[in-house]
Amino acid sequence: MHRPTTFRTLGLATAGALLLAGCGGAEAPPAPPPPEVTVHTVTPEDVTNVVELPGRVQAIRTAEVRARVNGIVQRRLYNEGSDVRAGQALFAIDPRELRASLNAVQATLARARANAANAQQVVNRYKGLVADQAISRQEYDAAIAQLRTAEADVANARAQVQSAQLNLNYATVTSPIAGRSGRAQVTEGALVSAAEGTLMTTVEQIDRVYVNFGQSSADLLNIRQDIQSGKLKLPDINRVAVNLVLEDGSTYAMTGYLDFLGLSIDQQTGTAALRAEFPNPQRLLVPGQFVRARIQAGTRPDGMLVPQRAVRIAQDGATVMVLGQGNKAEARKIKVGEMQGGDWVVTDGLKAGDKVIVDGLQKVQPGQPVSVAKPGGPPPSAQRQQPAPAR
Repeated sequence: MHRPTTFRTLGLATAGALLLAGCGGAEAPPAPPPPEVTVHTVTPEDVTNVVELPGRVQAIRTAEVRARVNGIVQRRLYNEGSDVRAGQALFAIDPRELRASLNAVQATLARARANAANAQQVVNRYKGLVADQAISRQEYDAAIAQLRTAEADVANARAQVQSAQLNLNYATVTSPIAGRSGRAQVTEGALVSAAEGTLMTTVEQIDRVYVNFGQSSADLLNIRQDIQSGKLKLPDINRVAVNLVLEDGSTYAMTGYLDFLGLSIDQQTGTAALRAEFPNPQRLLVPGQFVRARIQAGTRPDGMLVPQRAVRIAQDGATVMVLGQGNKAEARKIKVGEMQGGDWVVTDGLKAGDKVIVDGLQKVQPGQPVSVAKPGGPPPSAQRQQPAPAR
């Protein structure tokens, strides 16, 4: 009665044993290969030391056109914003009062000349009489004194005529320099004053321009220390090149050179004044424009460059992944300077011979082994993932 049940139980046990044996014999999946990366070997080289500072454009010459006589402005004789030449008339001031003053001093000069001529005749007449003792020597000396007084009056009247003539000429206000004229600061009918020096307009020369900027005393001290230690080689101080980055991010096509370096530190800003001169034939640079000056302040003979894509910038600083022992990735903090082309200038944190991971960073974790791609092959980021074989 119980034998069929026994056979059935044995059959189930045998089948379970076979299933367990089949499961226990399955092989574990292979571990994934280490990610493939490309590296950049750090090699010291001559690197231009670029210092970037904000600056403002200034006209190379600026003339303030001010009133030199009192009067009423009759006309504006130029177009605002146009180019003017040196000596060109810009404003006309009512000259009638000035012309009347000139006529008055000219009359005074004529009277002084007549008095001087009369005094000269008296002296000539007395000269013969004093020789014949017809008059006293005292009368002759008084005639000579009268002549000298008359000649002094003539000189004084002549100077007054010259002054009045100058004032009349100043009634026509001219430009002292050639350049681009500014807006008129006075209108027709305005009263201008010589004592107050009423500003009428300005004229600026912008075919060449200055760019003014300042560098902190701490940065200047660091540069001087680097020069003394040999970390920085500075060529002729009179030929320090400067390039400009405009507000839209473009680079100004022409190179300028430093022409002024202040020897004192501004107590309010803590900076030293610097100035560079730039050619501006197309007048792309205008006074007051904001720019960024990139000063080529010598070269660093042991500089290091790292591709931009290898550097991660965060709030706590910059880091790179380097190859450590056993081709394991290691995160390392570095200090970076300016960008040059597509590379960061590294000032601290790396040494010659370090291998910095450039491509394949998205697959790499610190402490993870990596495989270095062969030189000349496609970067890991460009390798396409092969489709899995169909089953």
